Amino acid sequence: MSLRDTEEEANVETVWMTPAALRNLQDELEALARSGADTTSRGREIRGLIERAEVAAKPDDGLVEAGMQVTARFEDVGREATFLLGSRALAGLDPSVAIDVYSLESPLGEAILGSRVGSTVTFTPPAGQQRVTILAAVPFS
Repeated sequence: MSLRDTEEEANVETVWMTPAALRNLQDELEALARSGADTTSRGREIRGLIERAEVAAKPDDGLVEAGMQVTARFEDVGREATFLLGSRALAGLDPSVAIDVYSLESPLGEAILGSRVGSTVTFTPPAGQQRVTILAAVPFS
């Protein structure tokens, strides 16, 4: 393995998912392999997700990142919400995930990613600019 290969591997972004979601992906890949379809685009996609899978619990340090259950107060409307920050598609593979999921690419996800408990950030969803305060961020279990 060359230094370049090592650097490229280090730059590969992990994908947080629950252990059940990982098992479901592995089962789907096995089924594709049995049918000889594991080299299709779906097979390659699943293989890539499995290779980049991060299933370990996140540290309980108040940092907002993928795999955290976040409680936030939407300041402009005075409403609180608790949700999982992660991939909706991957969370959908785990039937035990019975909580709203906001993706990292959503306006809210992008705004709060990397913030800490107590932070107030502004984001712009389709309905217009809003402020949200992070009240809690704990590892999803």
